[in-house]
Amino acid sequence: MRNPLDSWAKSDTFYIEETDHPFWYEAKIGQKDKELSEKLQEAGTEHHKHLRMIMAYADITASLFWWKQFDCYRAGVEKISCSTMHTLMRRPLTPDDFEHDCINDEYLKYVLDSINTSMEAWRYETDPDEKKIIWRSVIEALPQSFLQTRTVMISYAALRNIVRQRKGHKLKEWAEFIDWCRTLPENWMIFDEE
Repeated sequence: MRNPLDSWAKSDTFYIEETDHPFWYEAKIGQKDKELSEKLQEAGTEHHKHLRMIMAYADITASLFWWKQFDCYRAGVEKISCSTMHTLMRRPLTPDDFEHDCINDEYLKYVLDSINTSMEAWRYETDPDEKKIIWRSVIEALPQSFLQTRTVMISYAALRNIVRQRKGHKLKEWAEFIDWCRTLPENWMIFDEE
């Protein structure tokens, strides 16, 4: 953030070397640097470019319906998902594989029985073409409540944008995500009011 005005000499952030891990450092943001960061944030997204350089990493397990919303955030976000294609057929599905706060238990049981029956048929099928058809039918039948884990790398700028856009959203998962953002170091960079 000090690059545009060549003001590095004014920086009062310092680093503490982690004794357990050589070459790892913990940054302690100084007051002058914090004030500059706040000033740049108030000036708008084109000025707080430094937030694009601060990254957070997380393993997130969420329903496909939540991931569809999360996928609208592209800038400053990278994701690697657990592969449904390669791992779905390894074991029968259980209710724990789904977000099911409100779903009718009988309906979920019916869906699971149907999908698991197809998965069992896939295990015993020997014809490769028929296996592909069965696999495809299982993928197509997966409800939006199916849980998928992704490892996410996301910039503080993207987090700031998400918090502003998703605060008060009717999906409880967004409130949980925003609560996680509050646990991040220097989260004042993400939250305007804090």
